[in-house]
Amino acid sequence: MVFLSFVYRFVTNFAFLAMVYFSLNFMEKYPNRAILAILVLVYAGMRAASTLRAFYFYQKIEKLEGETRRLQAPINDGSGGTNARKQIVTDVARLRRDGELKSYMDLFFLALIVLLCVAAIVRQ
Repeated sequence: MVFLSFVYRFVTNFAFLAMVYFSLNFMEKYPNRAILAILVLVYAGMRAASTLRAFYFYQKIEKLEGETRRLQAPINDGSGGTNARKQIVTDVARLRRDGELKSYMDLFFLALIVLLCVAAIVRQ
């Protein structure tokens, strides 16, 4: 299931990249192409800001993971529920790592889209 989530993220980002590429290339008049490129740049900027905010969130989760592991060490005296807590911390760490990888993938595609838009604006 995790692999499918990465594939889905890649396919949707690639579809957006292809849509931007083809829509910018099929625009004949420069003013129309420039307006479309600027609108896509604004959208890409908003998505990039959201992705960077997610990195801040993942950083805070990572700090919580470290604190939980530090506080959990003395409690591991064999009492009930310890394995469940360890599993929860492990699951959160995996989900955080997967989210970071998806955010990196988003930033890569957004950078490609920004390059396409800048090239479309510069090209006359």
